Amino acid sequence: MPEFSVLGSKSHLPRPGNPESLALGREKWLQAAADAGDPAVESAAIEILETAAEGELLAAIFGHSPFLTQAATHDPAFTLGLARQGPESAMTGLLAAVHNTPANETEDALKRRLRTIKRRAALTIAWADIANLWPLEAVTEALSDLAEATLCEALAFGLRDAARRGGLTLSDADDPASGCGVIVLGMGKLGARELNYSSDIDIIVLFDPEAIDSERPDGLQNVMIRLVRQLVRIMEERTADGYVFRTDLRLRPDPGATPLAISVLAAETYYESLGQNWERAAMIKARPVAGDLNAGARFLEWLTPFIWRKSLDFAAIQDIHSIKRQIDAHRGGDGIKVGGHNVKLGFGGIREIEFFAQTQQLIWGGRIADLRPRRTKDALDALVAFGQCDTQTANELKACYDFLRRVEHRIQMVDDAQTHLVPEEPETLACFAAFLGFADQTAFAETLTACLETVQAHYGALFGDAPDLTAGGGAGGNLVFTGTDPDPDTLETLRGMGFGAPDRVDAQIRAWHHGRYRATRSNRARELLTELLPLLLRAMADTPEPDETFLRFDNFLKALPAGIQLFSMFH
Repeated sequence: MPEFSVLGSKSHLPRPGNPESLALGREKWLQAAADAGDPAVESAAIEILETAAEGELLAAIFGHSPFLTQAATHDPAFTLGLARQGPESAMTGLLAAVHNTPANETEDALKRRLRTIKRRAALTIAWADIANLWPLEAVTEALSDLAEATLCEALAFGLRDAARRGGLTLSDADDPASGCGVIVLGMGKLGARELNYSSDIDIIVLFDPEAIDSERPDGLQNVMIRLVRQLVRIMEERTADGYVFRTDLRLRPDPGATPLAISVLAAETYYESLGQNWERAAMIKARPVAGDLNAGARFLEWLTPFIWRKSLDFAAIQDIHSIKRQIDAHRGGDGIKVGGHNVKLGFGGIREIEFFAQTQQLIWGGRIADLRPRRTKDALDALVAFGQCDTQTANELKACYDFLRRVEHRIQMVDDAQTHLVPEEPETLACFAAFLGFADQTAFAETLTACLETVQAHYGALFGDAPDLTAGGGAGGNLVFTGTDPDPDTLETLRGMGFGAPDRVDAQIRAWHHGRYRATRSNRARELLTELLPLLLRAMADTPEPDETFLRFDNFLKALPAGIQLFSMFH
Protein backbone atom coordinates (compact mmCIF):
# COMPACT_ATOMS: atom_id res chain seq x y z
CA MET A 1 0.00 0.00 0.00
CA PRO A 2 1.50 3.43 -0.96
CA GLU A 3 2.36 5.75 1.87
CA PHE A 4 0.16 8.75 2.59
CA SER A 5 2.62 11.60 2.24
CA VAL A 6 0.91 14.32 0.23
CA LEU A 7 0.47 16.62 3.24
CA GLY A 8 4.04 16.21 4.46
CA SER A 9 3.58 17.67 7.95
CA LYS A 10 0.67 17.64 10.36
CA SER A 11 1.92 20.51 12.52
CA HIS A 12 -0.23 23.09 10.72
CA LEU A 13 -3.47 21.09 10.78
CA PRO A 14 -6.47 22.11 12.94
CA ARG A 15 -6.96 20.30 16.22
CA PRO A 16 -10.00 18.03 16.35
CA GLY A 17 -13.01 19.82 17.82
CA ASN A 18 -15.83 17.97 19.52
CA PRO A 19 -14.49 14.68 20.99
CA GLU A 20 -17.84 12.95 20.58
CA SER A 21 -18.03 13.98 16.92
CA LEU A 22 -14.47 12.74 16.42
CA ALA A 23 -15.25 9.35 17.93
CA LEU A 24 -18.45 9.03 15.91
CA GLY A 25 -16.61 10.01 12.71
CA ARG A 26 -13.89 7.40 13.26
CA GLU A 27 -16.55 4.78 13.88
CA LYS A 28 -18.42 5.71 10.67
CA TRP A 29 -15.15 5.70 8.73
CA LEU A 30 -14.11 2.23 9.83
CA GLN A 31 -17.61 0.84 9.29
CA ALA A 32 -17.80 2.35 5.78
CA ALA A 33 -14.41 0.84 4.93
CA ALA A 34 -15.51 -2.58 6.19
CA ASP A 35 -18.71 -2.32 4.16
CA ALA A 36 -16.76 -1.54 1.00
CA GLY A 37 -16.04 -5.24 0.55
CA ASP A 38 -12.40 -4.64 -0.38
CA PRO A 39 -9.73 -5.78 2.10
CA ALA A 40 -7.23 -3.30 0.65
CA VAL A 41 -9.62 -0.41 1.33
CA GLU A 42 -10.29 -1.62 4.87
CA SER A 43 -6.61 -1.99 5.74
CA ALA A 44 -5.74 1.37 4.22
CA ALA A 45 -8.59 3.03 6.15
CA ILE A 46 -7.13 1.71 9.42
CA GLU A 47 -3.59 2.66 8.42
CA ILE A 48 -4.42 6.25 7.51
CA LEU A 49 -5.98 6.92 10.91
CA GLU A 50 -2.93 5.75 12.82
CA THR A 51 0.16 6.61 10.83
CA ALA A 52 -0.25 9.53 8.47
CA ALA A 53 -0.60 13.31 8.58
CA GLU A 54 -3.71 12.68 6.51
CA GLY A 55 -5.10 10.86 9.55
CA GLU A 56 -4.81 14.10 11.50
CA LEU A 57 -6.67 15.88 8.72
CA LEU A 58 -9.42 13.27 8.82
CA ALA A 59 -9.58 13.73 12.59
CA ALA A 60 -10.02 17.48 12.09
CA ILE A 61 -12.84 16.79 9.60
CA PHE A 62 -14.55 14.29 11.91
CA GLY A 63 -14.25 16.62 14.89
CA HIS A 64 -15.57 19.75 13.16
CA SER A 65 -17.77 19.02 10.17
CA PRO A 66 -20.74 16.63 10.01
CA PHE A 67 -21.09 17.46 6.30
CA LEU A 68 -17.49 16.60 5.41
CA THR A 69 -17.61 13.53 7.63
CA GLN A 70 -20.55 12.25 5.61
CA ALA A 71 -18.75 13.05 2.35
CA ALA A 72 -15.57 11.23 3.45
CA THR A 73 -17.33 8.15 4.81
CA HIS A 74 -19.81 7.89 1.94
CA ASP A 75 -17.02 6.86 -0.42
CA PRO A 76 -13.89 5.73 1.52
CA ALA A 77 -12.14 4.46 -1.62
CA PHE A 78 -12.31 7.95 -3.15
CA THR A 79 -11.19 9.56 0.11
CA LEU A 80 -8.17 7.26 0.29
CA GLY A 81 -7.34 8.05 -3.33
CA LEU A 82 -7.56 11.76 -2.53
CA ALA A 83 -5.16 11.26 0.38
CA ARG A 84 -2.64 9.46 -1.82
CA GLN A 85 -2.83 11.60 -4.97
CA GLY A 86 -3.56 15.03 -3.52
CA PRO A 87 -6.35 17.49 -4.34
CA GLU A 88 -4.91 18.82 -7.62
CA SER A 89 -5.01 15.43 -9.28
CA ALA A 90 -8.39 14.59 -7.77
CA MET A 91 -9.95 17.87 -8.91
CA THR A 92 -8.61 17.48 -12.43
CA GLY A 93 -10.19 14.04 -12.66
CA LEU A 94 -13.52 15.27 -11.29
CA LEU A 95 -13.77 18.14 -13.77
CA ALA A 96 -13.00 15.73 -16.60
CA ALA A 97 -15.69 13.38 -15.31
CA VAL A 98 -18.32 16.12 -15.57
CA HIS A 99 -18.04 16.09 -19.37
CA ASN A 100 -17.66 12.32 -19.69
CA THR A 101 -21.26 11.96 -20.84
CA PRO A 102 -22.60 8.38 -21.15
CA ALA A 103 -24.64 7.58 -24.25
CA ASN A 104 -28.40 7.99 -23.84
CA GLU A 105 -28.06 9.34 -20.31
CA THR A 106 -31.41 10.10 -18.65
CA GLU A 107 -32.08 13.19 -16.56
CA ASP A 108 -32.17 11.14 -13.36
CA ALA A 109 -28.86 9.50 -14.24
CA LEU A 110 -27.32 12.90 -14.97
CA LYS A 111 -28.52 14.21 -11.62
CA ARG A 112 -26.93 11.28 -9.78
CA ARG A 113 -23.68 11.62 -11.69
CA LEU A 114 -23.35 15.37 -11.13
CA ARG A 115 -24.28 15.08 -7.46
CA THR A 116 -21.69 12.38 -6.90
CA ILE A 117 -19.05 14.60 -8.53
CA LYS A 118 -20.16 17.59 -6.45
CA ARG A 119 -19.90 15.63 -3.19
CA ARG A 120 -16.42 14.42 -4.07
CA ALA A 121 -15.36 17.88 -5.20
CA ALA A 122 -16.67 19.43 -1.98
CA LEU A 123 -14.47 17.04 0.00
CA THR A 124 -11.48 17.62 -2.28
CA ILE A 125 -11.67 21.41 -2.08
CA ALA A 126 -12.20 21.37 1.68
CA TRP A 127 -9.25 18.97 2.04
CA ALA A 128 -6.98 21.44 0.23
CA ASP A 129 -8.36 24.42 2.15
CA ILE A 130 -8.20 22.93 5.66
CA ALA A 131 -4.66 21.63 5.06
CA ASN A 132 -3.58 25.02 3.63
CA LEU A 133 -2.42 23.33 0.44
CA TRP A 134 -4.13 25.92 -1.77
CA PRO A 135 -4.25 29.71 -1.59
CA LEU A 136 -7.69 31.33 -1.51
CA GLU A 137 -7.68 31.90 -5.28
CA ALA A 138 -7.20 28.18 -5.97
CA VAL A 139 -10.11 27.32 -3.67
CA THR A 140 -12.53 29.81 -5.20
CA GLU A 141 -11.43 28.96 -8.75
CA ALA A 142 -11.99 25.25 -8.14
CA LEU A 143 -15.51 25.95 -6.85
CA SER A 144 -16.19 28.23 -9.82
CA ASP A 145 -14.76 25.77 -12.34
CA LEU A 146 -17.03 23.08 -10.92
CA ALA A 147 -20.10 25.32 -11.13
CA GLU A 148 -19.26 26.32 -14.69
CA ALA A 149 -18.61 22.74 -15.82
CA THR A 150 -21.83 21.39 -14.29
CA LEU A 151 -23.84 24.27 -15.78
CA CYS A 152 -22.42 23.45 -19.21
CA GLU A 153 -23.29 19.77 -18.83
CA ALA A 154 -26.81 20.49 -17.58
CA LEU A 155 -27.43 22.95 -20.42
CA ALA A 156 -26.07 20.51 -23.01
CA PHE A 157 -28.52 17.90 -21.73
CA GLY A 158 -31.36 20.42 -21.93
CA LEU A 159 -30.46 21.43 -25.49
CA ARG A 160 -30.38 17.81 -26.62
CA ASP A 161 -33.70 17.21 -24.90
CA ALA A 162 -35.25 20.26 -26.56
CA ALA A 163 -34.01 19.02 -29.93
CA ARG A 164 -35.55 15.59 -29.30
CA ARG A 165 -38.86 17.28 -28.55
CA GLY A 166 -38.69 19.28 -31.77
CA GLY A 167 -38.30 22.67 -30.10
CA LEU A 168 -35.07 23.47 -31.93
CA THR A 169 -32.45 21.97 -34.23
CA LEU A 170 -28.85 21.61 -33.08
CA SER A 171 -26.05 22.52 -35.44
CA ASP A 172 -23.73 20.03 -33.71
CA ALA A 173 -25.24 17.16 -31.69
CA ASP A 174 -21.82 16.31 -30.23
CA ASP A 175 -21.33 19.90 -29.06
CA PRO A 176 -24.85 21.24 -28.44
CA ALA A 177 -23.67 24.61 -27.13
CA SER A 178 -21.75 25.48 -30.30
CA GLY A 179 -23.61 28.34 -31.99
CA CYS A 180 -26.78 27.43 -30.10
CA GLY A 181 -27.87 31.04 -29.49
CA VAL A 182 -28.49 30.39 -25.78
CA ILE A 183 -26.34 32.42 -23.39
CA VAL A 184 -25.80 31.75 -19.68
CA LEU A 185 -24.12 34.69 -17.97
CA GLY A 186 -22.43 34.02 -14.64
CA MET A 187 -22.99 36.96 -12.31
CA GLY A 188 -21.41 37.99 -9.05
CA LYS A 189 -18.88 35.61 -7.58
CA LEU A 190 -19.43 33.03 -10.33
CA GLY A 191 -18.60 35.60 -12.99
CA ALA A 192 -15.49 36.67 -11.09
CA ARG A 193 -14.52 33.05 -10.30
CA GLU A 194 -14.75 33.87 -6.58
CA LEU A 195 -17.45 31.45 -5.39
CA ASN A 196 -17.61 30.71 -1.69
CA TYR A 197 -17.81 27.17 -0.36
CA SER A 198 -21.61 26.84 -0.13
CA SER A 199 -22.42 29.58 -2.61
CA ASP A 200 -25.53 30.00 -4.69
CA ILE A 201 -24.79 30.73 -8.33
CA ASP A 202 -26.37 33.82 -9.91
CA ILE A 203 -27.07 33.50 -13.62
CA ILE A 204 -28.95 35.29 -16.39
CA VAL A 205 -30.20 33.23 -19.34
CA LEU A 206 -30.61 34.98 -22.71
CA PHE A 207 -31.40 33.65 -26.17
CA ASP A 208 -31.08 35.01 -29.68
CA PRO A 209 -34.07 33.89 -31.82
CA GLU A 210 -32.16 34.70 -35.01
CA ALA A 211 -29.37 32.29 -34.08
CA ILE A 212 -31.67 29.41 -33.08
CA ASP A 213 -32.85 27.03 -35.77
CA SER A 214 -36.47 26.22 -34.96
CA GLU A 215 -39.41 25.05 -37.05
CA ARG A 216 -41.75 26.77 -34.60
CA PRO A 217 -40.19 30.19 -33.91
CA ASP A 218 -43.43 31.49 -32.41
CA GLY A 219 -43.11 28.90 -29.64
CA LEU A 220 -39.44 29.53 -28.95
CA GLN A 221 -40.07 31.55 -25.78
CA ASN A 222 -41.85 28.59 -24.18
CA VAL A 223 -39.06 26.24 -25.30
CA MET A 224 -36.52 28.49 -23.58
CA ILE A 225 -38.53 28.72 -20.37
CA ARG A 226 -38.80 24.92 -20.28
CA LEU A 227 -35.06 24.67 -20.91
CA VAL A 228 -34.23 27.00 -17.99
CA ARG A 229 -36.58 25.22 -15.63
CA GLN A 230 -34.92 21.94 -16.53
CA LEU A 231 -31.48 23.49 -16.05
CA VAL A 232 -32.41 24.74 -12.58
CA ARG A 233 -33.98 21.39 -11.68
CA ILE A 234 -30.84 19.50 -12.65
CA MET A 235 -28.65 21.89 -10.69
CA GLU A 236 -30.53 22.50 -7.45
CA GLU A 237 -33.22 19.88 -6.88
CA ARG A 238 -32.44 18.03 -3.66
CA THR A 239 -32.44 14.27 -4.10
CA ALA A 240 -31.12 11.38 -2.05
CA ASP A 241 -27.72 12.21 -3.60
CA GLY A 242 -27.83 15.88 -2.55
CA TYR A 243 -27.74 18.81 -4.96
CA VAL A 244 -25.23 20.43 -7.30
CA PHE A 245 -25.58 24.21 -6.85
CA ARG A 246 -28.48 26.39 -5.73
CA THR A 247 -29.33 28.61 -8.69
CA ASP A 248 -30.63 32.20 -8.57
CA LEU A 249 -32.08 33.97 -11.63
CA ARG A 250 -33.21 37.19 -9.92
CA LEU A 251 -30.49 39.38 -11.40
CA ARG A 252 -32.14 39.27 -14.84
CA PRO A 253 -33.85 42.44 -16.06
CA ASP A 254 -36.95 43.21 -13.99
CA PRO A 255 -37.35 39.67 -12.61
CA GLY A 256 -40.82 40.37 -11.27
CA ALA A 257 -42.18 40.92 -14.78
CA THR A 258 -39.95 38.95 -17.16
CA PRO A 259 -39.75 35.21 -17.98
CA LEU A 260 -36.86 33.05 -16.78
CA ALA A 261 -35.20 33.35 -20.20
CA ILE A 262 -35.43 36.56 -22.21
CA SER A 263 -34.34 37.44 -25.71
CA VAL A 264 -31.13 39.32 -26.32
CA LEU A 265 -33.13 42.12 -27.95
CA ALA A 266 -35.40 42.47 -24.92
CA ALA A 267 -32.38 42.58 -22.62
CA GLU A 268 -30.65 45.18 -24.77
CA THR A 269 -33.79 47.31 -24.83
CA TYR A 270 -34.14 47.09 -21.07
CA TYR A 271 -30.56 48.03 -20.23
CA GLU A 272 -30.52 50.81 -22.82
CA SER A 273 -33.64 52.50 -21.46
CA LEU A 274 -34.29 51.26 -17.93
CA GLY A 275 -31.05 49.82 -16.52
CA GLN A 276 -30.25 51.01 -12.99
CA ASN A 277 -26.93 51.76 -11.35
CA TRP A 278 -27.07 48.74 -9.06
CA GLU A 279 -27.42 46.63 -12.22
CA ARG A 280 -24.33 48.31 -13.63
CA ALA A 281 -22.50 47.25 -10.46
CA ALA A 282 -23.78 43.68 -10.86
CA MET A 283 -22.62 43.58 -14.48
CA ILE A 284 -19.01 44.42 -13.57
CA LYS A 285 -18.42 40.74 -12.80
CA ALA A 286 -20.64 39.26 -15.56
CA ARG A 287 -19.04 36.54 -17.71
CA PRO A 288 -20.40 34.00 -20.23
CA VAL A 289 -20.14 30.63 -18.48
CA ALA A 290 -22.28 28.23 -20.54
CA GLY A 291 -24.04 27.97 -23.86
CA ASP A 292 -23.00 30.11 -26.82
CA LEU A 293 -19.91 31.76 -25.35
CA ASN A 294 -19.20 33.84 -28.46
CA ALA A 295 -22.72 35.25 -28.43
CA GLY A 296 -22.33 35.98 -24.72
CA ALA A 297 -19.10 37.88 -25.35
CA ARG A 298 -20.83 39.93 -28.07
CA PHE A 299 -23.69 40.79 -25.73
CA LEU A 300 -21.33 41.99 -22.98
CA GLU A 301 -19.38 44.01 -25.54
CA TRP A 302 -22.63 45.66 -26.59
CA LEU A 303 -23.40 46.32 -22.91
CA THR A 304 -20.05 48.02 -22.27
CA PRO A 305 -21.35 51.62 -22.63
CA PHE A 306 -24.10 50.86 -20.10
CA ILE A 307 -21.73 49.34 -17.53
CA TRP A 308 -18.84 51.72 -18.06
CA ARG A 309 -20.26 55.23 -18.47
CA LYS A 310 -17.80 57.86 -19.60
CA SER A 311 -19.13 60.35 -17.08
CA LEU A 312 -21.52 60.34 -14.16
CA ASP A 313 -23.87 63.18 -13.30
CA PHE A 314 -24.76 64.09 -9.73
CA ALA A 315 -27.94 61.97 -9.70
CA ALA A 316 -26.01 58.88 -10.81
CA ILE A 317 -23.42 59.36 -8.07
CA GLN A 318 -26.25 59.74 -5.56
CA ASP A 319 -27.66 56.47 -6.83
CA ILE A 320 -24.30 54.77 -6.31
CA HIS A 321 -24.44 56.03 -2.75
CA SER A 322 -27.87 54.40 -2.47
CA ILE A 323 -26.24 51.07 -3.34
CA LYS A 324 -23.87 51.65 -0.45
CA ARG A 325 -26.79 52.42 1.82
CA GLN A 326 -28.52 49.24 0.68
CA ILE A 327 -25.44 47.33 1.85
CA ASP A 328 -25.50 49.22 5.15
CA ALA A 329 -29.14 48.31 5.59
CA HIS A 330 -28.37 44.60 5.39
CA ARG A 331 -25.48 44.61 7.86
CA GLY A 332 -27.43 43.10 10.70
CA GLY A 333 -26.53 43.67 14.33
CA ASP A 334 -24.91 46.71 15.89
CA GLY A 335 -21.26 47.35 15.24
CA ILE A 336 -18.42 44.87 15.34
CA LYS A 337 -18.61 41.73 17.43
CA VAL A 338 -17.25 38.18 17.22
CA GLY A 339 -19.89 35.61 18.11
CA GLY A 340 -22.85 36.00 15.78
CA HIS A 341 -21.09 38.47 13.47
CA ASN A 342 -21.92 38.27 9.77
CA VAL A 343 -18.53 38.18 8.04
CA LYS A 344 -20.11 38.92 4.66
CA LEU A 345 -22.70 41.64 5.32
CA GLY A 346 -21.77 42.86 8.78
CA PHE A 347 -19.64 45.86 9.69
CA GLY A 348 -16.13 45.44 8.32
CA GLY A 349 -17.21 42.42 6.30
CA ILE A 350 -16.47 41.02 2.85
CA ARG A 351 -19.18 43.09 1.16
CA GLU A 352 -17.54 46.33 2.30
CA ILE A 353 -14.25 45.31 0.67
CA GLU A 354 -16.05 44.39 -2.55
CA PHE A 355 -17.99 47.65 -2.55
CA PHE A 356 -14.86 49.69 -1.82
CA ALA A 357 -13.53 48.44 -5.15
CA GLN A 358 -16.76 48.30 -7.16
CA THR A 359 -17.95 51.84 -6.56
CA GLN A 360 -14.63 53.30 -7.62
CA GLN A 361 -14.69 51.05 -10.67
CA LEU A 362 -18.13 52.42 -11.59
CA ILE A 363 -16.95 56.01 -11.21
CA TRP A 364 -13.62 55.73 -13.01
CA GLY A 365 -13.87 52.61 -15.16
CA GLY A 366 -15.70 54.31 -18.01
CA ARG A 367 -12.59 56.31 -18.80
CA ILE A 368 -9.89 53.89 -17.60
CA ALA A 369 -10.29 50.42 -19.10
CA ASP A 370 -7.60 49.02 -16.79
CA LEU A 371 -9.97 49.57 -13.85
CA ARG A 372 -12.39 46.86 -15.01
CA PRO A 373 -11.11 43.58 -13.49
CA ARG A 374 -13.83 41.24 -12.28
CA ARG A 375 -11.95 39.96 -9.23
CA THR A 376 -11.98 42.01 -6.06
CA LYS A 377 -8.25 41.84 -5.28
CA ASP A 378 -7.34 42.51 -8.92
CA ALA A 379 -9.60 45.57 -8.83
CA LEU A 380 -7.82 46.85 -5.70
CA ASP A 381 -4.46 46.42 -7.44
CA ALA A 382 -5.80 48.30 -10.46
CA LEU A 383 -6.94 51.17 -8.22
CA VAL A 384 -3.42 51.37 -6.77
CA ALA A 385 -1.91 51.49 -10.25
CA PHE A 386 -4.32 54.27 -11.18
CA GLY A 387 -3.47 56.24 -8.03
CA GLN A 388 -6.98 56.04 -6.62
CA CYS A 389 -5.97 53.86 -3.65
CA ASP A 390 -2.69 53.80 -1.73
CA THR A 391 -0.66 50.60 -1.57
CA GLN A 392 -0.99 50.12 2.19
CA THR A 393 -4.78 50.41 2.07
CA ALA A 394 -5.01 47.91 -0.78
CA ASN A 395 -2.65 45.44 0.91
CA GLU A 396 -4.57 45.61 4.18
CA LEU A 397 -7.91 45.14 2.42
CA LYS A 398 -6.56 42.19 0.42
CA ALA A 399 -5.17 40.52 3.55
CA CYS A 400 -8.49 41.03 5.32
CA TYR A 401 -10.34 39.71 2.28
CA ASP A 402 -8.27 36.52 2.34
CA PHE A 403 -8.84 36.02 6.06
CA LEU A 404 -12.58 36.74 5.99
CA ARG A 405 -13.12 34.43 3.03
CA ARG A 406 -11.29 31.65 4.92
CA VAL A 407 -13.53 32.25 7.92
CA GLU A 408 -16.58 32.23 5.64
CA HIS A 409 -15.52 28.91 4.12
CA ARG A 410 -14.98 27.21 7.49
CA ILE A 411 -18.40 28.43 8.66
CA GLN A 412 -19.99 26.85 5.60
CA MET A 413 -17.98 23.64 5.72
CA VAL A 414 -19.55 22.61 9.01
CA ASP A 415 -23.00 21.80 7.58
CA ASP A 416 -22.81 22.98 3.94
CA ALA A 417 -25.13 25.85 4.85
CA GLN A 418 -25.20 29.19 3.03
CA THR A 419 -24.52 31.16 6.18
CA HIS A 420 -21.94 33.78 7.09
CA LEU A 421 -22.48 33.98 10.85
CA VAL A 422 -19.66 33.25 13.27
CA PRO A 423 -20.86 30.78 15.95
CA GLU A 424 -22.20 32.60 19.00
CA GLU A 425 -22.34 30.02 21.79
CA PRO A 426 -18.97 30.04 23.66
CA GLU A 427 -18.28 26.31 23.42
CA THR A 428 -19.13 26.23 19.71
CA LEU A 429 -17.07 29.37 19.10
CA ALA A 430 -14.05 27.77 20.80
CA CYS A 431 -14.43 24.71 18.60
CA PHE A 432 -14.72 26.91 15.51
CA ALA A 433 -11.55 28.81 16.45
CA ALA A 434 -9.74 25.46 16.59
CA PHE A 435 -11.12 24.58 13.14
CA LEU A 436 -9.36 27.68 11.81
CA GLY A 437 -6.12 26.66 13.50
CA PHE A 438 -6.16 29.19 16.37
CA ALA A 439 -4.84 28.25 19.80
CA ASP A 440 -8.05 29.45 21.46
CA GLN A 441 -11.08 31.63 20.85
CA THR A 442 -9.39 34.68 22.35
CA ALA A 443 -6.69 34.60 19.68
CA PHE A 444 -9.34 34.17 16.98
CA ALA A 445 -11.46 36.99 18.42
CA GLU A 446 -8.50 39.37 18.46
CA THR A 447 -7.58 38.59 14.85
CA LEU A 448 -11.16 38.82 13.58
CA THR A 449 -11.85 42.08 15.44
CA ALA A 450 -8.67 43.70 14.14
CA CYS A 451 -9.56 42.63 10.61
CA LEU A 452 -13.14 43.97 10.81
CA GLU A 453 -11.95 47.26 12.29
CA THR A 454 -9.37 47.67 9.53
CA VAL A 455 -11.95 47.13 6.79
CA GLN A 456 -14.46 49.44 8.43
CA ALA A 457 -11.88 52.19 8.80
CA HIS A 458 -10.97 52.12 5.10
CA TYR A 459 -14.60 51.78 4.03
CA GLY A 460 -15.65 54.65 6.27
CA ALA A 461 -12.85 56.86 4.98
CA LEU A 462 -14.06 56.34 1.40
CA PHE A 463 -17.73 56.98 2.19
CA GLY A 464 -17.43 59.30 5.14
CA ASP A 465 -19.05 62.15 3.22
CA ALA A 466 -21.80 60.05 1.64
CA PRO A 467 -25.28 61.39 2.31
CA ASP A 468 -27.02 59.66 5.18
CA LEU A 469 -29.81 57.23 4.43
CA THR A 470 -32.69 59.33 5.70
CA ALA A 471 -36.33 59.23 4.88
CA GLY A 472 -36.41 62.93 4.19
CA GLY A 473 -39.75 64.05 5.53
CA GLY A 474 -39.28 62.50 8.93
CA ALA A 475 -39.88 58.81 8.30
CA GLY A 476 -37.11 58.05 10.76
CA GLY A 477 -35.62 55.01 9.07
CA ASN A 478 -34.41 53.35 5.90
CA LEU A 479 -36.18 53.87 2.61
CA VAL A 480 -34.07 51.88 0.19
CA PHE A 481 -35.51 50.40 -3.00
CA THR A 482 -32.26 49.31 -4.67
CA GLY A 483 -31.50 45.70 -5.58
CA THR A 484 -33.61 42.59 -6.12
CA ASP A 485 -34.89 41.89 -2.61
CA PRO A 486 -36.91 44.02 -0.18
CA ASP A 487 -34.82 45.66 2.52
CA PRO A 488 -36.17 44.44 5.91
CA ASP A 489 -35.43 47.79 7.57
CA THR A 490 -37.30 49.64 4.80
CA LEU A 491 -40.34 47.41 5.33
CA GLU A 492 -40.14 48.19 9.03
CA THR A 493 -39.90 51.93 8.29
CA LEU A 494 -42.99 51.76 6.07
CA ARG A 495 -44.84 49.82 8.73
CA GLY A 496 -43.84 52.39 11.34
CA MET A 497 -45.09 55.19 9.09
CA GLY A 498 -48.53 53.61 9.14
CA PHE A 499 -48.65 51.50 5.96
CA GLY A 500 -50.53 48.28 6.64
CA ALA A 501 -49.11 46.40 3.63
CA PRO A 502 -45.46 47.50 3.40
CA ASP A 503 -44.54 44.56 1.13
CA ARG A 504 -47.06 45.73 -1.47
CA VAL A 505 -45.85 49.32 -1.25
CA ASP A 506 -42.22 48.20 -1.62
CA ALA A 507 -43.02 45.96 -4.61
CA GLN A 508 -44.91 48.72 -6.40
CA ILE A 509 -42.14 51.30 -5.87
CA ARG A 510 -39.68 48.79 -7.33
CA ALA A 511 -42.01 48.47 -10.33
CA TRP A 512 -41.79 52.26 -10.77
CA HIS A 513 -38.00 52.04 -10.75
CA HIS A 514 -38.16 49.31 -13.40
CA GLY A 515 -40.06 51.72 -15.66
CA ARG A 516 -43.24 49.68 -15.95
CA TYR A 517 -45.25 52.89 -16.26
CA ARG A 518 -44.75 55.42 -19.04
CA ALA A 519 -44.23 58.16 -16.46
CA THR A 520 -41.15 56.41 -15.05
CA ARG A 521 -39.46 55.19 -18.23
CA SER A 522 -36.92 57.99 -18.50
CA ASN A 523 -33.79 58.12 -16.34
CA ARG A 524 -34.51 61.70 -15.31
CA ALA A 525 -38.05 60.86 -14.22
CA ARG A 526 -36.83 58.01 -12.04
CA GLU A 527 -34.06 60.17 -10.55
CA LEU A 528 -36.57 62.88 -9.61
CA LEU A 529 -38.97 60.31 -8.22
CA THR A 530 -36.19 58.80 -6.10
CA GLU A 531 -35.49 62.17 -4.52
CA LEU A 532 -39.19 62.80 -3.91
CA LEU A 533 -40.09 59.40 -2.49
CA PRO A 534 -39.40 60.15 1.20
CA LEU A 535 -41.59 63.26 1.11
CA LEU A 536 -44.30 61.57 -0.95
CA LEU A 537 -44.45 58.61 1.42
CA ARG A 538 -44.52 60.92 4.43
CA ALA A 539 -47.40 62.88 2.92
CA MET A 540 -49.29 59.66 2.22
CA ALA A 541 -48.58 58.40 5.73
CA ASP A 542 -50.17 61.55 7.17
CA THR A 543 -53.51 60.76 5.55
CA PRO A 544 -56.22 58.74 7.36
CA GLU A 545 -55.69 55.73 5.01
CA PRO A 546 -52.03 55.55 3.88
CA ASP A 547 -52.41 52.32 1.88
CA GLU A 548 -55.47 53.59 0.03
CA THR A 549 -53.75 56.90 -0.68
CA PHE A 550 -50.72 55.04 -2.06
CA LEU A 551 -52.92 52.91 -4.33
CA ARG A 552 -54.69 56.02 -5.64
CA PHE A 553 -51.35 57.70 -6.36
CA ASP A 554 -50.15 54.52 -8.09
CA ASN A 555 -53.26 54.53 -10.33
CA PHE A 556 -52.67 58.22 -11.05
CA LEU A 557 -49.03 57.51 -11.95
CA LYS A 558 -50.08 54.61 -14.17
CA ALA A 559 -52.29 56.93 -16.25
CA LEU A 560 -49.67 59.65 -16.77
CA PRO A 561 -48.16 59.86 -20.27
CA ALA A 562 -44.92 61.33 -18.83
CA GLY A 563 -43.49 62.09 -15.43
CA ILE A 564 -40.63 64.57 -15.64
CA GLN A 565 -42.80 67.70 -15.70
CA LEU A 566 -44.97 66.59 -12.76
CA PHE A 567 -42.05 65.36 -10.66
CA SER A 568 -40.14 68.58 -11.37
CA MET A 569 -43.15 70.57 -10.21
CA PHE A 570 -43.38 68.46 -7.04
CA HIS A 571 -39.65 68.94 -6.51
